[in-house]
Amino acid sequence: MTRLQRLIRISWVFCKYRLDTFIPLHELPVGLRVLFVLAPWHLFPAPKLPRGDRLRLALEELGPIFVKFGQILSTRRDLLPDDMADALKQLQDRVPPFPGSESRAIIEKSLGRPVSELFGHFEPEPMASASVAQVHAATLNDGRQVVVKVIRPGIERIIRQDLALMFLMARLLMRFWSEGPRLRPVEVVQDYSNTIHDELDLHREAANASQIRRNFEGSSLIYIPYIDWDYTRHDVLVMERIQGIPVADVDALNAAGVNMKVLAEKGVEIFFTQVFRDSFFHADMHPGNIFVDASNPQDPKYIAIDFGIVGTLAPDDLSYLAHNLLAFFKRDYRRVAELHIKSGWVPAHTRVNEFEAAIRSVCEPIFERPLKDISFGHFLLRLFQTARRFEMEVQPQLVLLQKTLLNVEGLGRQLYPDLDLWSTAQPFLENWLRQRIGPPGLLKTVQDYLPGWLEQSTEMPQLLHDALAQVRNSGQPYTHLQAQLAAEQRREQLRQRRTRRTLLASLLIASGWLTTREDWLSVLQQVPWQGWLLAGLGMVLLLKPVKGASD
Repeated sequence: MTRLQRLIRISWVFCKYRLDTFIPLHELPVGLRVLFVLAPWHLFPAPKLPRGDRLRLALEELGPIFVKFGQILSTRRDLLPDDMADALKQLQDRVPPFPGSESRAIIEKSLGRPVSELFGHFEPEPMASASVAQVHAATLNDGRQVVVKVIRPGIERIIRQDLALMFLMARLLMRFWSEGPRLRPVEVVQDYSNTIHDELDLHREAANASQIRRNFEGSSLIYIPYIDWDYTRHDVLVMERIQGIPVADVDALNAAGVNMKVLAEKGVEIFFTQVFRDSFFHADMHPGNIFVDASNPQDPKYIAIDFGIVGTLAPDDLSYLAHNLLAFFKRDYRRVAELHIKSGWVPAHTRVNEFEAAIRSVCEPIFERPLKDISFGHFLLRLFQTARRFEMEVQPQLVLLQKTLLNVEGLGRQLYPDLDLWSTAQPFLENWLRQRIGPPGLLKTVQDYLPGWLEQSTEMPQLLHDALAQVRNSGQPYTHLQAQLAAEQRREQLRQRRTRRTLLASLLIASGWLTTREDWLSVLQQVPWQGWLLAGLGMVLLLKPVKGASD
């Protein structure tokens, strides 16, 4: 199917299910309103189906990218009426399956052996069918119960076509919409393209699952099934079969006596732990991928599956994000404005006072209210509208994080509407920042960078020799070369002295702090004299002028 054919197909589905009835015509400009009135979908009769089912069926027909969009919407009951949210919830595990015989053929081709030899039992009817793959129950020859995930045949071609159309629309937005450059739609689509292609590689998904399993080994928060690597390939994945209650089945959770407050708070803690401690987070946390182990109802544990989409953040983004969130929690809106400017998320010429006042007008109404009374979607909309005034650009690296946070909030609403997202997250962020900028963070930085510093110091003579050889061969006068050489030698000696002194001072300061073995916030009252002595010596070394610095 060509790109034009795919566009025609999308238009046909739009007309078939009369999705135009979802568009508020009175809010459109006059020109677009006329085009909508004259559009050909009025020739199609409106299906005699509830509007939620019409939207769900349309997304199913349009394929995986549109299905995933519906999955995200299904958790946003503050943005959709209940009937539409209930209908879209079926997209999480009820996408029409493909024949089991095709699954067997893919498995046998990938693993090179008949299914009857690979498994003691293989269930041809799928347990669940999603947008990109479907899952079958099976039993290994040693008796272990597993699930077998198989990529949909022909899905890569469909995704390429849909992405091509998305890129086309993104470029049109960049060219013809004044807000296009600020929103950076091409970069956002490119980021999503990388994500969806990663999801098609089940080897990558298996590696993601193994990483998160190691990160939470022995944790009481969440359990990750093990991966059977002997049976895992690019388009086939075999992993442990888990038993749990779907997180969206609130009635079953209540019947099992699950402490919903603890469960909701654990969900928030898992999210912030993955983002800030590990910088590696499950970015597809819709209810179809999350289950609950209710064997201990007062201390329930999450079970997560489907790790095709994960997110990571650079250290700078993590730091800015944590400081921004804490400033929000403390209502320090000036700090929020300054951080946005410093990080480059808004232009450097932005007036801090004006930006601070705008942020205050958006954030102040949401505090000191339970989660059930806060529409985070509406809050984001107001924040977006405010950002437009200050030319705030979309940050593609944060798109997955924003999507995951919306999913976490959606789960929290369903499990425990009175959950206070802010007070649950604030202690975690404060502790993370203490670990990052306090003595433990300083010591870890020294440990991480010391090998590199030492390695580079041995290369300096050779680098200096190569630089001098390059200068000598450039034909400059000899006296000028001598002056350059002398200046370079002085600068290099100064850099080495500063590096050694900074390293020594950092170690002494860290040693002084660590000897206290106390909370660093109360250290002023409880530091032993050895700690003050070592820390003081380190500060003297740091503040003492370096010989040759004035050269």
